Amino acid sequence: MNETALLQNYLVLGGVLFALGLAGFLVRRNAIVMFLCAEMMLQGVSLTFIAWSRFHGNWDGQMLVVFIVAVAACEAAIALALILMLYQRSGTLDIAFWQNLREEHLPAHVDRRIPEEQPEDRAWPVLTPAGRIPEVDLEQISHRRTL
Repeated sequence: MNETALLQNYLVLGGVLFALGLAGFLVRRNAIVMFLCAEMMLQGVSLTFIAWSRFHGNWDGQMLVVFIVAVAACEAAIALALILMLYQRSGTLDIAFWQNLREEHLPAHVDRRIPEEQPEDRAWPVLTPAGRIPEVDLEQISHRRTL
């Protein structure tokens, strides 16, 4: 495989990682999942830096990726501490719950919630106690043919 095709494959994979991370970050409301999606975007960018560095035959991309990994490790420690503190304060990891942390002059964001699914009322069959003949409703079994 030549270098151009290899570069193209790495760039496509890096773009897919970044796009998946961006979609997950924009769609999800759980703070931990959003953090993991941001890390996925960083890994996509790191992969493209490494691919370009290999294609050009220098170490610039690898050195930048080492810096990105160091910053990501610091970010992970700070984000984990922040998420744990906010969870202890509110009891939830839902981002929409933390509206009271906004600045004074900003209006509240109104989030449209998806209505929860209502459980259906079902008539579950009841087993008869052992040794007793069950009571049969003739209207329910009128559709059955007799032998």
